[in-house]
Amino acid sequence: MSEKKMVTLDGNEGAAHCAHALNEVISIYPITPSSPMGEWSDQWSAEERPNIWGTVPLVEEMQSEAGASGAYHGALQAGALGTTFTASQGLLLMIPNMYKIAGELTSTVMHVTARSVATHALSIFGDHSDVMAVRNTGWAMLCSATVQESMDNALIAQMATLEGKVPVLHFFDGFRTSHEEMKIEEVSYETMRACIDDELVREHRYSRLSPDAPFVRGTAQNPDVFFQSREGANRYYADMPDIFQSAMDKFAKETGRQYHLFDYYGAEDAERVIVIMGSGAAVARETVEHLVKQGEKVGLLIVRLFRPFDVKRFLGALPGTVKRIAVLDRCKDPAAICEPLCADVREALNGRDITVVGGRYGLSSKDFTPAMVKGVYDELKKLAPQRQLHHRYRRRRHLHSPTTRPSTPKTPRQSAASSTASAPTAPWAPTKTPSKSSARRPTSTPRATTATTPKNPAA
Repeated sequence: MSEKKMVTLDGNEGAAHCAHALNEVISIYPITPSSPMGEWSDQWSAEERPNIWGTVPLVEEMQSEAGASGAYHGALQAGALGTTFTASQGLLLMIPNMYKIAGELTSTVMHVTARSVATHALSIFGDHSDVMAVRNTGWAMLCSATVQESMDNALIAQMATLEGKVPVLHFFDGFRTSHEEMKIEEVSYETMRACIDDELVREHRYSRLSPDAPFVRGTAQNPDVFFQSREGANRYYADMPDIFQSAMDKFAKETGRQYHLFDYYGAEDAERVIVIMGSGAAVARETVEHLVKQGEKVGLLIVRLFRPFDVKRFLGALPGTVKRIAVLDRCKDPAAICEPLCADVREALNGRDITVVGGRYGLSSKDFTPAMVKGVYDELKKLAPQRQLHHRYRRRRHLHSPTTRPSTPKTPRQSAASSTASAPTAPWAPTKTPSKSSARRPTSTPRATTATTPKNPAA
């Protein structure tokens, strides 16, 4: 174990520190909030800072994320160790090459600052919209919840991909983790050299496309063989959870920091459990610790390896006493029954007498507070908890999860106004066409605003 060195940096610099030290070709194109990873790598190469093998990585900025992923793919096929950094729409432009890289079983790690994908409006802030959009590409997906993890998992992901031959998408929350500055323990070059097996690096070299050793790859296949070839990759994905855990254990021996694919915190006899991944886990963990001290039987399960999802280890991490689970996703799938993480958890628990509800939180870096976490646990106490935990207060006023709020007694005038304003109308009922004057809101009607009923912003 090398001597500890404490440094103050953010999540982007933490991931870039390992990415620059473990690769030879870095193709980049800036996009918020991942740009600092490319900037750090470019600066370090300009300063001739070597990687752990003594060579200075080649950093090249392309004309777009599509070009960056194409150059990235080409470098990997030539036998180089390569990486790139991206987010949001930039990640979506890399999807075609991501399918090819995974289908060709190529060892590499891509680092992503998870960010909202533009829908009704563009947003540069963080959630899991982008990474969930590429979960079918065949990449393993490793999530970091803190700045320390962003550096540690960058190394762990490199260890796992070299052994397992499955590419890894390492992601952490945009801005919330990527730009959060913390004092952490730096992963030294000595530790990286101890963790990286040079024999696996040679295997990656020998799998390159070269006229000196001709090999056919990337052909077109017809229905007679395509299906069989596609299914032939199953064993590689089946082995990845064990490979990841082995890499985490080896990393722990070198640094003293132990990670698992799923880490549980809370009461040993917990009956209500939240499942979450990303930076929201820190808020939930502190809330759980507070509630457990008060005698609540609650717990928290933090997901680190999202793909491939290891059902056996997931079930092993849960306490045997759990009765109800809330799965919180930081994304929205408007056409699905539930969001991606929730769907995986429900399938993993299929056939077990455990109630599973889904929930959304923190879209576009929306605040996620301890009160919201407690609200989720309170909802799980109910006889029939909601299937989707996202409360709605009047029009357009959305809370991502139920929140415990103090109530304020209404005055007689407020009560009358509230009952008048909330009277239901049937839009299909035949009515007279109102005149312009009668269509306006009566100026004499008072507007009621209380602590539990926020003022209607559309009014």
